[in-house]
Amino acid sequence: MTRAYNTATTQQNSGGAVAGVTAGKNAVLNSAFNVWQRGTSVTGAGGGAYTADRWFLYAGGQGTVSRQVTGDTTNLPFIQYCARVQRNSGSSDTTGIPFAQSFETINSISFAGKTVTLSFYARKGANFSAASDQIGVTLATGTGTDQNYLSAGYTGAATPISQAVTLTSTWQRFTYSATVASTATELAIRFFFGPTGTAGAADYFEVTGVQLEVGSVATPYAPYSPTYQGELAACQRYFVNFIPSTADYGTVISMFQAVSTTAAKGGLQFPVPMRTSASLTFSTAGNFTLANSAYTPIGVSSISYAVANSTSCRIDMSVASGLVAGNATALSGNNANLLAQASAEL
Repeated sequence: MTRAYNTATTQQNSGGAVAGVTAGKNAVLNSAFNVWQRGTSVTGAGGGAYTADRWFLYAGGQGTVSRQVTGDTTNLPFIQYCARVQRNSGSSDTTGIPFAQSFETINSISFAGKTVTLSFYARKGANFSAASDQIGVTLATGTGTDQNYLSAGYTGAATPISQAVTLTSTWQRFTYSATVASTATELAIRFFFGPTGTAGAADYFEVTGVQLEVGSVATPYAPYSPTYQGELAACQRYFVNFIPSTADYGTVISMFQAVSTTAAKGGLQFPVPMRTSASLTFSTAGNFTLANSAYTPIGVSSISYAVANSTSCRIDMSVASGLVAGNATALSGNNANLLAQASAEL
């Protein structure tokens, strides 16, 4: 690995002269942590877990990532949310907690051979236990295709940026520049928390405004998309929650066709084309109902699915009885514990 340079500066929002904002310059999806389709607090699990959309936590039950309001317009450029990466209070597990975003190869190739700048805002909690109040920050590259840096590692891994960052309780902007190898086909940004001792109630760091751009200077922060809807759509290429709110149970989710008195088939259209054929996850079949000819709900007894392509999927459901072959039937939920998700994550 050849590191061209690794200059670092700590800037406040009002810091020195920089270039103007360029639309679409930031390669980081959900960089201000606005999109949380899986919920606004996710605890780590063996093998890792996605938390805020596109952000992966590789920690066991001792780590949690949650959405927090920044509450600071003095040291931040009007960013509403941040991610809090926390070791759970009372935990004595000192296993390191990495938090990362891996870029798809199609979004990484354009950085090969170029000087890039990584910038972000970060601060620590009152009980942050890492040695010297530091987190590790890495820009990693690889030569494989569409790998997850934390769960699988990168083929031909290199780290053009690898720094220890000292945090305070006040938001600061950190920037680092380096040159990406011309052979790189994958990129990932990783933050690493190495806890010590036993966790207090505020053993965490927070991060937001993460930006990766071409050039040797950090320009003012701008999200991947100028609108929330654009950011959500970009995230839905990788993950879709078909039922984003538990408040909408009892309403029609999709129309199916009964193929017998006990079975029905239907489909779900993904809101945007997904990265690849998706895998689906549903809550317990009994949380869903199909309607009979009198529009009376019938409890679903089983669910199976067949993904046709990256834009839609077919779902097969069965009930004990009560359907009429050839009739339409409405799929609904019968309680607040609904779950219907599609994933095409790295």
